[in-house]
Amino acid sequence: MAAAEDDNSKQNPSGSEAPRLSDLLDRGWKLFEEVDTTNEPSSSTAVQVKVKRAIMQLEEATRMVNQLVLFSHNEALEEISTADLKYLLLPALLGALTMKQVNPSKRLEYMQAARIYFMDFLQRCKDYDVCSFQLPRASENTADTPPEEQTNPAVLMPASQPDLIAMATQRQAKIERFMQRKETEAKLSEIRGLVESGLADEEVVREFYLLHVRRWITLAIEEIDSINQEMEILKRMELFKQSAPQPSPPKRPPMKPFILTKDAVQAKVFGAGYPSLSTMTVDEWYDQHQRQGCLPDQGIPRSAADVDIEEDERAERERKEENDDEEALQKARDWDDWKDTHRRGYGNRKNMG
Repeated sequence: MAAAEDDNSKQNPSGSEAPRLSDLLDRGWKLFEEVDTTNEPSSSTAVQVKVKRAIMQLEEATRMVNQLVLFSHNEALEEISTADLKYLLLPALLGALTMKQVNPSKRLEYMQAARIYFMDFLQRCKDYDVCSFQLPRASENTADTPPEEQTNPAVLMPASQPDLIAMATQRQAKIERFMQRKETEAKLSEIRGLVESGLADEEVVREFYLLHVRRWITLAIEEIDSINQEMEILKRMELFKQSAPQPSPPKRPPMKPFILTKDAVQAKVFGAGYPSLSTMTVDEWYDQHQRQGCLPDQGIPRSAADVDIEEDERAERERKEENDDEEALQKARDWDDWKDTHRRGYGNRKNMG
């Protein structure tokens, strides 16, 4: 297959030269290495800007690779040109960059997208038989069991035995991948300078990119394992939030109906006519709401002594009315006489223009 560099002479409709496919990959790859080795917090603005720029560069490169159909299921690894080998790394780099995004509300979405990228990368490497490795399960639920294993008595074992075997197998596989990655990285260090100087021949350049692909195979498998664990935790947290009972506001007791009257005399009259309804005077209503702190002027706390004084005054007033106190009766008569000679609202000039 011809190398992808041959199509880079195209121009976009604005007349400017379109970005070269190799430049897009190189810029995105360089940005990834910068954010992967930086000492800045991953949540910092500078790091996140580089992450988004790298993703945009590599996504554009991926679209160009798909348009050019650089890879096919019907060809072998030897048929891929040396210049095109590095484009096998596109989904792996995109998966690693996607995991570096830090929006908490989209964390599960990022994990799902990164897993798809890594699985696509591993599947393509498996199709080309880049190296020998076990492809992770296609399902993100690692607890899935094939139907034939669920019903076949030959595979049934004691409950504790499969766990021990699986743990030992996973541990051994991790050790082997770690050793392979260290060996691959050592070889990369040996030939990196020669390749970057442009003095390496095609065979060395091809080995250089194949070593990168094999290194990312071990990294992708490890990343998928961690993604599966984190996704399980995120899904459980989401289910817990949905199932957690929401605290309901406290219910206020129903308010009893009452008739608000001007004075005690009216209260007695209405009380006799409506024995099923509570009655109170305006003063009683005000006193009750003041004690409960329901009035607009309740921002200033009152002392217990003030409350006791108001209670005593109210009790004294009621006692005088019940005992036909001369002074209280005289005030009531004067008030009635004043109302006979003055219309309602007399002296209220607040609303006059």
